[in-house]
This record gives sequence, structure tokens and C-alpha cells, in this order.
Amino acid sequence: MVLNYIWVSFFLIAFVVGLIKLIVFNDTTVFPAMLQSTFDMARTGFEISIGLAGIMSLWLGLMKIGEKGGMVPILSRVVGPFFSRLFPEIPKNHPATGSIIMNFSANILGLDNAATPLGLKAMNELQEINPNKDTASNAQIMFLVLNASGLTIIPITVMADRALIGSVNPASIFIPTLIATFCSTFIGLLYVCIRQRINLFDRVILAYILGTTAFIAGVVFYFSALSTEQIQKQSTLFSSVIILTIIVSFIALGLKRKIPIFETFVEGAKEGFSTSIKIIPFLVGMLVAIGVFRTSGTLKYMEEGTAWGLSALGVNTDFVPALPVAFLKPMTGQGARSMMIEISKEHGPDSFVGNVASIFRGCAETTLYLLALYFGSAGIRNTRYAVTGGLLADLAGMVAGIFVGYLFFH
Repeated sequence: MVLNYIWVSFFLIAFVVGLIKLIVFNDTTVFPAMLQSTFDMARTGFEISIGLAGIMSLWLGLMKIGEKGGMVPILSRVVGPFFSRLFPEIPKNHPATGSIIMNFSANILGLDNAATPLGLKAMNELQEINPNKDTASNAQIMFLVLNASGLTIIPITVMADRALIGSVNPASIFIPTLIATFCSTFIGLLYVCIRQRINLFDRVILAYILGTTAFIAGVVFYFSALSTEQIQKQSTLFSSVIILTIIVSFIALGLKRKIPIFETFVEGAKEGFSTSIKIIPFLVGMLVAIGVFRTSGTLKYMEEGTAWGLSALGVNTDFVPALPVAFLKPMTGQGARSMMIEISKEHGPDSFVGNVASIFRGCAETTLYLLALYFGSAGIRNTRYAVTGGLLADLAGMVAGIFVGYLFFH
């Protein structure tokens, strides 16, 4: 329903703005340009979806190997003590725990489409132990807000899209996105813990939070002392080592469990290919709507208004052209993806604006979309404070994204 309103609004607003430009300013080029954008964006959406099929097939195939190779028990040993305190309502060894861990793992790796089925499974398993079926439980709210915070260590799909549109260094946003998404997750976690009266000073919780904070702070300290060129090289090196280590680790787990590695990979890869094909209509529709919206000049007016307001306050406004991605991200992931692609093509994928747009896309999640999808699938009507927590996390990620964008790329 949310996506329906967004899609229709884009067309209606663009048409009204086009009429005003035609009648008031005698701009006879606006409607032909809007029409041409529909054809251009339809072709772009199809090409990107097909190009993404290979990358999605690769990572979903690897995720399947990791899943069957015993990744869940390993992750449970690593994060189990932490999760048991964040989700005290979940009984020990309940299947929801495994689904939550795998969902978070897919999100951490930036595999949006892989995370969604696991998230739906986890939400419905949490609904089984929810005493009030119409109202979101504490565990469901915690799960949704942590999802909405978009914790991403490896933004695979963002880097894949940057490569597809011609970036010479697609992985340059790896470290900045890590920092921004950590801020988003931390604020979201803090808010929900306060609302649910979870003891943040519990030794286990404090150890995990402080440990993660120390790691992120170390990353920021290390990279802030480097030049822009050194930052680009180091972040590319680190991301390459981490990603390849994960691939080899998944394969090693599969060998240890003596599962048929290649057959398992193919099984998961088929899911990746089918997922990529399924998003073609969705991506084409969103790209066309956004193309018409931008061509009408509406977003330009919004950007100029924001830039004017910030300039009056003495704030640097170089990041403003990337803001549409931040505005769209809480509503629709594909919309934010389409907008990032559009902005990157206009300004260049490796420009300051292109990099900030990529960070905005990777540092938060689609709060309103997830709310409708996850809670709708479980039949929950009363969402309590889930929306507030998710949007607060999104705002924190956006502010942090601006900061790290200037730190790394300006």
C-alpha cells in the first residue's frame, strides 16, 4: 500500500509541476523530456536487473553453502549470549533464533533480497510465541527496529550496482557505510532498550556494545589519519580480504560437513537468479516514476530549497543532491536504489555526491516497507513504538552518512 501511494504520487506531482512549468513559464520541453525519461528508465531498469542476476546468484549460492555447512550454530555461539538478553521472550533453542541470526547475517552482508524471506520466517515464528496476536510483542519490535537500522558490514548490492554503472572503485564506500550503519543501529537499539527496560549495563550487553564501538572507533581513527588516496586503497584492500575470507570460510564449512558443495551452491544460485528476474517489473516501475519525477524538476526544487535553508545557517551544501536517496530509503529500498543509480549517473558514481548517495542507501533500511511487510504477514495491527524506533534509526544513519561522506570523500 505504501509503495502504491509513492508510485502514484510521483506521477501526479510530476504532472502538476510539468503543467505549471508549461503554463506559467512557457517551458515546452518539460513534457517531451518526461516522456523520453519513461523509455530511458525502462531500459535502464531492465539492464540493471539482468546484470544483477549473476551477483545475486553468486551470493545466495554461497549463503546456502554456509547455511547447510552449519553457519547458524557458529553464529549462535558468537552472538547467542547477546541475543538472549535482547530477546528474553524467546525460549531457548526456539527456531526463531536461527531465522533471526540468518536474517541479520544476510543484512550484514548487504544481501537485501536474501534477508527478506528469512525475516518473514523469523517474524512468523515470533508470532507463534506472541500472547497477543494483534499487537507487536517486545521481541517483534526489537527485531523490526534492528532490521530497520540496516546494520551492514558488507554492502554487496550497493557495491554491485556501483560496478554496473561504471565506478572505478565500487568498494570505496565499504568503510563509510560501516560507520554510518553502526550509528543507525546503535541509536535504534538504545531507543528500544530504553522502552523495553532492558538493562543496558548488563555485563554481556555492555561488553558487546563497547566491543563493537571500540572496533568502529578504531576504524574511524585509523582512516581519519590517512589521505583520501590512502583511504581509497586501504578500504578496498580490507573489503576485498574480508569478502574473500567469508567465501572461503563458507566453502570450508561445507567441506567439513561433507555436503555436496557445488550442488548446494547451484540450489541457492537458482534462488538468486529467480529473485533478480522477479524484481524487473518492480525496478522498471520505480525507475520510470522517479525518472519522470526528477525530469519534471520537482526534486531539483526540493534540493534547492534545502540548500537555501542550510546555506542561510552557514552549512556546506555539497551533499544536498544526494538527499533524495535518504528521503526515499525509509519508504522503499528499490526506490532508494533507483534514485541512487539515477544520481550516480548524473553526477558520476565516484563523485562526492555519488558516494554519499551510496552511503545513504547502505546505512539504513526501508522502515515503512518492512513494517507493512513483516507485521502484515503476521497479522499485527498495533505496531506500538516500532515506527518511531525505525525512523529514529534512519535519521541517525542519515546524519552519520553525511559526516563520513565529508570525512572520506570531500
